Amino acid sequence: MTLRPRLLATPLGVLIASSCAAAVPTPMMSAPKVQSVAATAALLSTLARGRSALGLDNNHGFSVAQQHPGIQGTQVVRAAHTYKGLRVFGSESVVVVDAAGAIVSESASSRRLHLGRGGANRLGAATLDFSVKPLAPPKAAIDAAVGATLAAAGLDATHVVPPTAELLIYPVMKMERLPGAVNKLEGELNALDVEEVVGRYELAYLVRTRMQRGAHPHYHDTIVSAKDARILERWSALQNVIGVGKSQYNGEVPISTTFADGSYRLLDPERGSGGTYGAMAITNADGGSKAGNLYTNTSNTWGDGKQYIRGGSTTDANGQTAAVNAMWGLMNTYDALKNVLGWRSLDGHNTATYIAVHVNTAYDNAYYSDTCRCMFIGDGSSFTSLGSIDVIGHEMGHGVTAATSDLVYSGESGGLNESSSDIGGEVVEAYARAGGTGERIPSTGNDWMLGTEISRDKTPLRWMYRPSKDGSSPDAWSTALKRLDVHYSSGPNNRMFYFLSQGSKEDKAGDHYSKYLVKSPAAMTGIGLDAAFRIWFKANTTKFTSSTNYADARAKMVEAAQELYGAASREAVAVQRAYAAINVGLDVDEPAATEPAPPAPESSARAPE
Repeated sequence: MTLRPRLLATPLGVLIASSCAAAVPTPMMSAPKVQSVAATAALLSTLARGRSALGLDNNHGFSVAQQHPGIQGTQVVRAAHTYKGLRVFGSESVVVVDAAGAIVSESASSRRLHLGRGGANRLGAATLDFSVKPLAPPKAAIDAAVGATLAAAGLDATHVVPPTAELLIYPVMKMERLPGAVNKLEGELNALDVEEVVGRYELAYLVRTRMQRGAHPHYHDTIVSAKDARILERWSALQNVIGVGKSQYNGEVPISTTFADGSYRLLDPERGSGGTYGAMAITNADGGSKAGNLYTNTSNTWGDGKQYIRGGSTTDANGQTAAVNAMWGLMNTYDALKNVLGWRSLDGHNTATYIAVHVNTAYDNAYYSDTCRCMFIGDGSSFTSLGSIDVIGHEMGHGVTAATSDLVYSGESGGLNESSSDIGGEVVEAYARAGGTGERIPSTGNDWMLGTEISRDKTPLRWMYRPSKDGSSPDAWSTALKRLDVHYSSGPNNRMFYFLSQGSKEDKAGDHYSKYLVKSPAAMTGIGLDAAFRIWFKANTTKFTSSTNYADARAKMVEAAQELYGAASREAVAVQRAYAAINVGLDVDEPAATEPAPPAPESSARAPE
């Protein structure tokens, strides 16, 4: 990444234990808590009473999947939609409730509507009395999913955790054009010209396999027919960044440690609680695929600021540097979310996580694992140590998404999942470069390119302002997006977020121009990184469902902007323009400016609540 010289002037040397967490003002998010059993039961009863108004029969139900904090004392309850007791995959209600348990808002997926005898069913007799009795047993489904992994990875792959099979109802989706777009050419379609609809339902198993062959994890989610154990769908569940690098990245930095039994530990007593180690921690995989032991040292001076020398000690000063990178990234990610949004750790409940470094040998990867809700960082080979600030922010972003919207890691929702982590990486980078304190995200300090620091030739993994520069990512939505790898289908949303924050330019030959912006002014005005991130975070945590696509993301982002800043606010208009810039919805005129846009926020003033 392009860093100011002063940040690199001092070699990574003496690291001091310090308290880096800033005092937290009235938070945007509420304190960690969950509804009582009685309150949850009352909410489910309220939701059930609304079934008939939605055209659903009494076989439809709700099951609470998770709860997490919301804005201004609210709580967010994510309720899976069920039919005859089985979960309907990708169909859920995201319900925001106030302190008294009253519903503030509900965002719901519609993938359950065509089941049963209610008026909403448009599929007819085939689904009036959909059978939930499987013909194939769970073991057959697991065998099919494991067999697919063994065929691809090798017969000697082993399980990291035992596989599981959940019987559910799987909506098989298809894309249909809306009436006004029937005669449009494929290349002229806008994301709002089409919609995803249920083509049919399959009784199926969701089989989660987490396997490993040698140094390489093979994590998959597989949809297997409960009729004959055929594989219907399959996608990678390994939420990762394939490396690039430069190392070592941040000069001398403060890190928070714990002293016990005569030694210092990379265990942060100020951030997070519970979890595997009782607090945020860095562990030493020591060239293996397991987390390994907690890092300890006889002094509180860690690292030498240099790339790890392959084959050397992972516990001496050179080996400690990867752990220093990881701890600094973890601290800054935690602090950015807590100080700016009031969101604590990955799950909002302040549950501690950890990062394992020196994973495998010369491993060109970093990834978030849902088996431990933790991160694994390789030392790199073609690249350098993958523990740069934006990569760690990216991986921890996967943990936040997993705890909230849980966007399915496939198709458009998978692209949004990846984009959310890219956004988080850039936000954390900007926050860290500004000193890692304060209640706002500065609009400068990041480079809008993921992984520049860890690239030996300074070529990033992704360019957020012009995704197509990587040769694979599109700059705008098209019907082909759902067929791309999620690291590429993330591109348009990354560009949307750049435009939302920084604005666009009129130069048609430049990297910051969009042909879809046809209203006034030709170059849209950005709202700054702080406001853009608040809108994104609110939409992702309180409105997105696991099946949200680009069109739905636009609608929910507009809602979030209107709720935070006002229905006719420049922020709400900017969201519409930023999505229009990537061919999702139509462009709109910006309102005449009554005052200049504010500069990059440096004060502690908070966003409107």
